[in-house]
Amino acid sequence: MLINNQYESRSELRIDALGKVTGSAPYPGDVTPDALLHAKVVFSEQPHARMLAMDISQAEALPGVVAIFTAKDVPVNEYGLIMPDQPVMVGLGSKRPYSDISLWEGDHVAIVVAESEKIATQASELIDITWEQLPIVTDVFEAMQDEVIINQYHDSNIVKHLKIRKGDMEAGWAAADVIIEGSYALPYQEHAYLQPEAGVGWIDENGRIAINVGGQWTFEEQEQIAHALDVPMDKVRVQYVAIGGAFGGREDMSIQIILALAVKRLQEMGIERPVRIIWSREDSIRGHHKRHPAWIKTKWGATKAGKITAVAAEVITNSGAYAYTSTKVLGNAHLMVTGPYEIPHAHIDSYTVTTNNVPGGAFRGFGGPQGAFAAENQMNKLAEALDMDPVELRLKNVLKDGSLLTVQSPMPPGVSIGAVIEECAAGVGWQAPLAAKTEFSSLQSVTTPPEAIRRGRGFACALKNVGFSFGAPERCEAIVELHGTAAIEKVVVRHGAAEVGQGSHTAIRQMAAAAVGVDVALVELDMSDTATSGDSGSVSASRMTWMSGNSVREAAEVALKAWANEERPAIGDVRFTPPPTTMYDDETGECMPNFSYGYVAEAVEVTVDIETGHIRVDRVVCADDVGKAINPLLVQGQIEGAVVQAHGYALLENLQVRDGRILNPYFSQYLIPGIMDVPTQVDSIIMEIPDPIGPFGARGMAEMPFIPLAPALAAAVHDATGIWFDEIPLTPERVVAKLREHGIGG
Repeated sequence: MLINNQYESRSELRIDALGKVTGSAPYPGDVTPDALLHAKVVFSEQPHARMLAMDISQAEALPGVVAIFTAKDVPVNEYGLIMPDQPVMVGLGSKRPYSDISLWEGDHVAIVVAESEKIATQASELIDITWEQLPIVTDVFEAMQDEVIINQYHDSNIVKHLKIRKGDMEAGWAAADVIIEGSYALPYQEHAYLQPEAGVGWIDENGRIAINVGGQWTFEEQEQIAHALDVPMDKVRVQYVAIGGAFGGREDMSIQIILALAVKRLQEMGIERPVRIIWSREDSIRGHHKRHPAWIKTKWGATKAGKITAVAAEVITNSGAYAYTSTKVLGNAHLMVTGPYEIPHAHIDSYTVTTNNVPGGAFRGFGGPQGAFAAENQMNKLAEALDMDPVELRLKNVLKDGSLLTVQSPMPPGVSIGAVIEECAAGVGWQAPLAAKTEFSSLQSVTTPPEAIRRGRGFACALKNVGFSFGAPERCEAIVELHGTAAIEKVVVRHGAAEVGQGSHTAIRQMAAAAVGVDVALVELDMSDTATSGDSGSVSASRMTWMSGNSVREAAEVALKAWANEERPAIGDVRFTPPPTTMYDDETGECMPNFSYGYVAEAVEVTVDIETGHIRVDRVVCADDVGKAINPLLVQGQIEGAVVQAHGYALLENLQVRDGRILNPYFSQYLIPGIMDVPTQVDSIIMEIPDPIGPFGARGMAEMPFIPLAPALAAAVHDATGIWFDEIPLTPERVVAKLREHGIGG
């Protein structure tokens, strides 16, 4: 039995708040040790080409250049979070087959180490490379034909094909009174975190290759670095200081291996000086993965009474040149394309496909936003076809305790999606009419005439897994030390969890204090360093509060028993392991996908200018069941942040990629929401229906508010204009074009 299941929610100030608002927090790019060397990563700039020759002699001769390292310098020239299908560097002289072929403009071909950033940049421009151009395949439908196998690590461009086969589709369609078909297109999205990739590498006091970067999983990075450099893991140290956001964008590797490579090779040359890399914003946008573009065709049937009878869907995502987390993202989209609903008959095929585009990878929601956009639009279209209230239709079909998923396993206990839907609908005043039209200036200098203003309200909901899915190994280690004599005077928590802006360290500190039974002021943290903590797993999948809370509580229990036995200090060192999950069956899709979920519903109110196509989001009401709000203020911050980020995904962010090249790698061209663009009002409804196996009842929640925002917004625009929009972002030009097609405005 765990020692304490009581927790009083409290909005403690974030422990990193002062440093971040004053600028004193040390981000990796701020770390400036003595005798610092500067490194520049050289990108291939080739979406698909074979390197024939590379001349670095002029670059090496430039005064101030210390060393240049290329593919031949990488002992094991491969890496990858899911599978090692990517070379650390593309080039000549590598033992790894096909490492001479660039599959993406962001492939690395060299790292230049110099006495200054300016010299490193100048030297990189002197490297002369001869390329043989190869066919560039960027269209997923063309790539699926396998006429050109892009990544030779795979035997097909279809990296993964998942299936779900449940029930009898003929019977499902026969039982339907209404059938709705839809085709949906979802775009790339850039993570746009505040701090571009940066890091410092050095040889530490114990002779280890040490790097200080911004990441999401210290131990995974340690493992991949050790593999690529062919050194024991205990000879590599990874630590994080302040991290300027992540959202999944730091889950896959960027500079970690090449930074460690430079430190290792310099040491072999007799040079033990620290090395720093800082990417520009252009480097960052070109050089790391994006949210997967997706194309979804789907067909839903329902009875006149509003019961869903069958769902068929085909999901295709663009993996880009390498796998990254594409197979896992696909797994989530595959499950969530049927929404949080009971589906008696289902036939789903999902594919992730290699192309010569920027890789797709982890991004907040992890396949959920793509799946939910199709599922929730279908539900809203069914409601219209049935002349039924969209909230009522959802309540007739939502999952409950004991419900079987499309993968034919029961939901974990504690399903609360019905209550969340009801709370959101009540919070927005769903049955009440919208307020009268308000003044709207879609352009700062022009006031929209009243006859061009339309208002609307829309609704959507979703579920989100907590933790790794589909059989991925799960664990979370924690060390809790109790110091003192007669009474506990200090609690030290050593944990690998990253702090990427969501407040994880603050929540861990609060949960540790509650588990031990002391004031939070007595808790000290030693975090995010492979040299002092165990493997916490990644800060992703809405898992860290859930996993760290359980691990800290178990470690506290062990430490308190040691304290009672008069051990000083009393130490609890545990590895928490949650209930197992299983992978999709190859033919039926049957599995136990997740051990826990969070639940969310959102209502959106908009104003649309039908002349210019501009959309103003007037209000978002977001209801989230978080199980237990460890820190309510942090939960509210996560809701508001996710809503704004999803707002950008739905309305503004429009990455342009042509022939495998990103055309707008600047914030002047890739627009994210500014202070004048965000929703006018966000109402956060924090619900606390305990997860039976969560720490103090807590569920993960950081991704949930993102997932249903886009379909709720699309429903609101439909309510305002009568037009369905099946592709985002809803940029003004796209909105105007669709309105004009239907004779609206102009």
